[in-house]
Amino acid sequence: MAGDILYGVNPAFEAVLAGRRQIRAAFLNRGAAGNARLQKLAALLQSRGVEAQWVEKGRLIDRCQSHEHQGVVLETSPYPYVTLDEIMEQPRLVLLDNIEDPHNVGAIIRSAEVLGFGGVLLPSHGVPPVLPSVVKASAGATEHLPITCAAGVSAYVHAARQRDTCIVALDGKGSASLAEVAAARPARLLLVCGGEDRGVGQFILNQAQFVVRIPQHGRIGSLNASVAAGIALHALA
Repeated sequence: MAGDILYGVNPAFEAVLAGRRQIRAAFLNRGAAGNARLQKLAALLQSRGVEAQWVEKGRLIDRCQSHEHQGVVLETSPYPYVTLDEIMEQPRLVLLDNIEDPHNVGAIIRSAEVLGFGGVLLPSHGVPPVLPSVVKASAGATEHLPITCAAGVSAYVHAARQRDTCIVALDGKGSASLAEVAAARPARLLLVCGGEDRGVGQFILNQAQFVVRIPQHGRIGSLNASVAAGIALHALA
């Protein structure tokens, strides 16, 4: 049966609290049975009809193939992606383009959820889907935020333009500022964040109403993708 193996304390709590996935099994570190957070998680799982199994740490590593399990592994149903039509109902969205690092993807999803954006669009190619490592990096934000990976970049941009959505792309050579976008107060907004190597694709740059550059004054050539996204998300929240 298809499903995911989630790991980490925060992802586990958020997966259970969000209630969007079926929790098929839960494994907790027997060696940390006195840990207050693990006890709280076990009680929460029990309240949802799932009896946690207390096992040796090695079994947790075997199940999730990671040492970052923090004493928790869940077997769940697959991630509940939403459709393109469903996510486009949200007025403020984030599109990731050419971001290949799952940790950056997860960190951006976390910032988007915390700062009140309505959903994240992941292209069907070129960006990791909602892998367990993405869930872990997002601290479980994936479990609450609508996410789609139903189409490619061009389809997302077309859908945004059909709905009179203001497309804002981050690019080191941009001429606009985040302050200009905030002052324009667009009713619908799609923020596009690119990877550190390839950046936002030229197709999107050509379609964007604003191509924004974040001012930098140091010697390093660029910001980390998730840091740049966080700055923009905060400015446009």
